[in-house]
Amino acid sequence: MAAKSSRDIRHSVIAGSWYPGDEKQLRAMIDGFLDNVPPQPLEGDLLGLVAPHAGYVYSGQVATYAYAQLRGKAFSRVVIVSPVHRMYLRRFAVTDKAYYETPLGLVSVDAELVQSVERSITLDRVSRDTEHSLEIQLPFLQYVLGDFALTPIMMGEQDWESAAKLGQALAEAIGKVSNANSVRGEDGVLLVASTDLSHFHRYEVAVRLDQIVLDRITAYDPEGLARDLATRKAEACGGGPVMAVMVAASKLGANRAVLLKYMNSGDVTGDRSSVVGYAAAALLRS
Repeated sequence: MAAKSSRDIRHSVIAGSWYPGDEKQLRAMIDGFLDNVPPQPLEGDLLGLVAPHAGYVYSGQVATYAYAQLRGKAFSRVVIVSPVHRMYLRRFAVTDKAYYETPLGLVSVDAELVQSVERSITLDRVSRDTEHSLEIQLPFLQYVLGDFALTPIMMGEQDWESAAKLGQALAEAIGKVSNANSVRGEDGVLLVASTDLSHFHRYEVAVRLDQIVLDRITAYDPEGLARDLATRKAEACGGGPVMAVMVAASKLGANRAVLLKYMNSGDVTGDRSSVVGYAAAALLRS
């Protein structure tokens, strides 16, 4: 890829900490994760994925259960919807940069699809961000898909109204570019929701809380998930992105969700006193 101006690039803020900063080491880690995922053939068209966003040593294997579904598939465009952790944002935001950087190279921001989404909702443009939950999905996508155009949307508000509005806007925009893709002979659009589940409970409590979220996802009930999160019956730090992606995928024809893997940090570290939950799921059109 030709050299780009640094000011046009959203540089990595977590390479070397949340995942390896060396390209060979990063590829080897993802390759090892993929080797541990058995074939999981799913019936229907894959429209969306749910994946966790902790450091790779904690949630990378679970995330790989989602991204393994992309082996042998082609998507020219990917929409990632993430929460924000350390920044103040209004309802929705997108980088003002033209590229995201990881050790695997640059990912171009999909200006066409971003502008199409903006016809329905306001996306604040941010020049600097430290959000890990969006970036951390990129190396998996680069490894499995290769080249693709990225629509990176961060949610500052995660209530049902915001999620439903974003889901509707995404569905409308994707419908338009998908029709154009078909004319141009290009591949489809993949939706990705970035979320972890409950945080810092005892293992048994976390499993119980996380199961509530998983039941809503597999029942394809984003509005029910919204109620459970609003009433604190369950927890998910990316609940808004999950709901928005489920709404968008549903409007594009998805009618089924499949849980691919669930674990929590206690399963990885052995410390069950205070854990974080992770899940991978697929959204399908039968």
